[in-house]
Amino acid sequence: MTNRDIIELFESYLRSERRYSPLTIRNYMHDVEGFVAWGERQGKSFSLQQIRSEDISEWIVSLSESCKRDGKPRKSSSINREVASIRSLCRFMLERDIISTKPFAAIKPLKTPKRLPKFVAEGDMLRVVEHTLEGVRAAEWRKRRDAMMVLMLYGCGLRLAELVAIRKSDFSDDFQTLRVLGKGDKERLIPVHRRIAAELKLFAEDNLPKNICTNHENLLFLSVKGRAITRIDVQRSVARLLAECGVQGKRSPHVLRHTFATHLLNDGADLRQIQSLMGHSSLAATQVYTHNNIAALMDVYARAHPREEG
Repeated sequence: MTNRDIIELFESYLRSERRYSPLTIRNYMHDVEGFVAWGERQGKSFSLQQIRSEDISEWIVSLSESCKRDGKPRKSSSINREVASIRSLCRFMLERDIISTKPFAAIKPLKTPKRLPKFVAEGDMLRVVEHTLEGVRAAEWRKRRDAMMVLMLYGCGLRLAELVAIRKSDFSDDFQTLRVLGKGDKERLIPVHRRIAAELKLFAEDNLPKNICTNHENLLFLSVKGRAITRIDVQRSVARLLAECGVQGKRSPHVLRHTFATHLLNDGADLRQIQSLMGHSSLAATQVYTHNNIAALMDVYARAHPREEG
């Protein structure tokens, strides 16, 4: 079995059995093909069927020593993502009896500095919500669409891929419940705030009949040409609207998702409830928001705690 045969089997497995999104599969394939290309540069006899721990260790070292186009070293988090792809490939090969050893048994991920999720402060987000609620009634269709997207990202804590995939049929009749198909095809139900639900109903009734999706998927958010809106268009629209509201720092759909979780936690929501709403498979992924909460408390402490000067 050639390296190419194994890669194609793995790709089919990700698509048919794991049912990953096209973007996720593309990332896996990029990492796997990069690893194989590196191995084949070391010697023409390189075979995935004979992969060794030493091969993986040497590859990780080569990644650590490589630089980006701007000359900066690769981040540990970026390298760990590629390593995770190869780990998944090895697990697949072991399950299919393509290999009989565990080459990753002694491989540990590189240490990465903990980064707190970026979020918009509650005062700033209140201003954004007020602006978007005005925007959903604007005369220009694009402004209404962009405002509605920001409300959905913040109001429901959606991932970017989940937002662009929303259809009218994913909502309950009163638009107060949204069914979302998240990572790994895990379905979850998200409650929609009554005010947002009312605006959604008007938006869907006003726009969907006029802008039928050209690929007949009846998506809620469309481009100006009636096609499925792209991820980059959403990112640009969100960044533009947040900039209009004076939001500083990173302005992206994922920041709004982080903001959703952080504000829920600040208002006393249970971590398990937030985990369910976010679609996290592990509570550990949700617990990162407690660090934001602690960081905010420490900032208040540093500014307000009485102490002697000098």
